[in-house]
Parts: sequence; C-alpha cells; structure tokens
Amino acid sequence: MMKDSVSVKNQKLFEIDQKIDALVKKIEMLNYVNPNNIESEKEIFFNSKYLTDPKFTYPKRDFDKFSLHKEFFALKIDDIEDERLRDFYEDIIYFYSGLIQCIETIGKGKRFYYNSLRSFGTPTEQDVENAKFILHFESEDAKSEIFQPKYTATESHHFFREYSKNYDFSYSIKNATAMGAIAMVSNSIQALVLNENHTFSDNEINILTNHEIGVHMVTTMNGMLHPLKIFSHGFPNNEETQEGLAVFSEYMSGNLTIKRLKELAYRVLAVDSLAKGYSFSRTFRMLHNGYDLDREEAFYIAVRAHRGGGFTKDYLYLTGLKKIYDYHQEGKDLSLLLTGKVSIEFVEDIKYMIAHNHAIHAKHVTDSYAINKNTNKTVDFILHNLK
Repeated sequence: MMKDSVSVKNQKLFEIDQKIDALVKKIEMLNYVNPNNIESEKEIFFNSKYLTDPKFTYPKRDFDKFSLHKEFFALKIDDIEDERLRDFYEDIIYFYSGLIQCIETIGKGKRFYYNSLRSFGTPTEQDVENAKFILHFESEDAKSEIFQPKYTATESHHFFREYSKNYDFSYSIKNATAMGAIAMVSNSIQALVLNENHTFSDNEINILTNHEIGVHMVTTMNGMLHPLKIFSHGFPNNEETQEGLAVFSEYMSGNLTIKRLKELAYRVLAVDSLAKGYSFSRTFRMLHNGYDLDREEAFYIAVRAHRGGGFTKDYLYLTGLKKIYDYHQEGKDLSLLLTGKVSIEFVEDIKYMIAHNHAIHAKHVTDSYAINKNTNKTVDFILHNLK
C-alpha cells in the first residue's frame, strides 16, 4: 500500500519531469552555437592580416521559441507537493528559459552575449588573476613526442574503443566538420563526436579519453538511469561542475599538463576580453601577439569565446577544476557528482533524491578517480594555490 500512496503523491513530480524532458530534448546548446564555416572564415581572417572579423553562420533553429517558453512557464510547479523539489524544479525552469533565450539570439551580437552572461556568468577579477598566475609557469617542451599530431579523427576511434573497455556501456563515434572543439559528447544521441579537421596527438588522446568518455559519457549514461529525467539533461549551472570533473579526470589520470592548464587560462582571458568589449580580431591579437600563442591556437580560442556573439561558458573549466580539486581534497564523495549532468551546489538535493527513491547512486564511476596518478609537482602546486 505504501508504494501506491508514494507514487500518487509523486505523480505530479514525475509528470512535470517528463514534460521538461520532452521540451529540453530540443535545446542542446552546442548544436546551435558552433559556426558552420569556421575553416573558410579562418582562411579569410588570416589573409586579412588578422584585421577583419570573421562572419560566422550558424545552424538553423528547429523549434519555435515562443511556444517553447510558453510550455515551460505553463508547467504547474505548485502541484509538486515536496517543497524542496518544488524549489528545485523552479530553478530548473528559469535555467532552461535562459538557455532558450541564448539559443534564440545566437549570431545577434550583444543580445546573445547578455543572455550568455545571465546563463553562465563571466570571470571575476580573481578568476583573471588565477589565469595569469598559471601563465607564469613554463610549459612542457612542445617538440616532445607526446604533443606531435599523429592520428586522424577516424584513426582515433580505436583509442576511445580501447579505453571504453573499462566501462559497461556502448555509444557511437562520429566525425564532424563544424565544431568549435576537437571532440565533444553529444548527450542527446549518446555519441562521441570528433573534429574531422584535427590531427590528434598522444597527449590529446590521453586527455580526451579521460575527459570525454571518463566523465562526460559516464554522466550521460548515469543520467539516463534515474526515475527523474532531469539528471540526464542538466541541473542549473551544471557546466562548471561537469567541466571541472572532466579536467580533474585528466589530472587524476596523470595527463594534466602545464600546457593544458595554460589553454584553460587563455580561455578565461578570452572570455574576459568580451566584457572589455574586444572584437574578435582584438581578442585574437591579444592571444597571438600579447601571449605568443601560435595563430591556429589563438584563432580557435577566440572562436570559442566569440561564437554566437560572445559565449562566456569557457571560463568555467578553470573555476570548475578548482572547485572539484578542493572538494576532492576535503575527502568528499565524487561519485555523487557523477550521477548525471548535476551541479556541485545541489549535492544535498542529490542525496535527498536518492534517499526518496527519485534517483540512484552512480552506476558508472570515472576510473581515473580510483588512484591519483599525477606525478607533476608543478601542476599540484598550481591547483593548490589557485584562489
């Protein structure tokens, strides 16, 4: 009898969760914010001697923004009896409403930037100080074997398949050309997508297996196992936690380099340049001339920050890494953060949902978290001293 009364009481909760599930499937941000024409615009930009800003085009939106907003705000949150979960789902609706506004203004300059600010924030002065602190350290030798480009996207599939034998889930691997990153996990289709224009080094393979599969795919697969679907789509502010966990996996597996930390630091500076009103070409010149980044790398970091009209999400990799590093140093349970696309702020809510049978413990756990294999004392020194 007990089971029935619980299920009736929670029926509204699950109905609302199901409705959000149906709505959210349409709005995977990365499907819309990556420009279609990165490579051709790169050529034009380089030929212009870095003076004319690229003119990016974006994938068409395949949903009606007004009806989507309306459906979100028509959800009767007050029908959820559990006050704690009612508040949680209210946060969810505001979070996704913000994402819809982001997507509908992609390519519209400042309008997109302001929506992005609302959804993801921007670096604080302290974040910028942290980034500059990292840049004081000497990178590894770029000529060393481990950093040399060797494998095409298709040749790289093999390494991901090998690494994935550690886990009992399956997923597809696809190649794509229009990407701001060299690899990403598509949550909606449970696929790893590799950038066809990129040649991968051993170090990148080591980073990406631990980052993309060890965390992003693990949380995708865990997210699908809960009674509540929201674990699959993402809690508010989940990007910071998810990227923090993913870079932390690079660290624990012994693959986090100074070179990589600097890349994350440059992203912070690129996003910070948006707040200062820099154009694309000015951000690029800051990275290329001011910080001696080679032009390819400077270009892609500038694309990541400027895509859509100013996408601020990129600074969160560094802030997320610091939060997860500290959380682990305090001896806290990382597996709670692997239960899905969740955020560190909601740890107590996750415990509460598990206790009330709305969620389950993580089935798949990032294998690198078992033993700390980092041997780089400088990396430890940096992570310890970030403020």
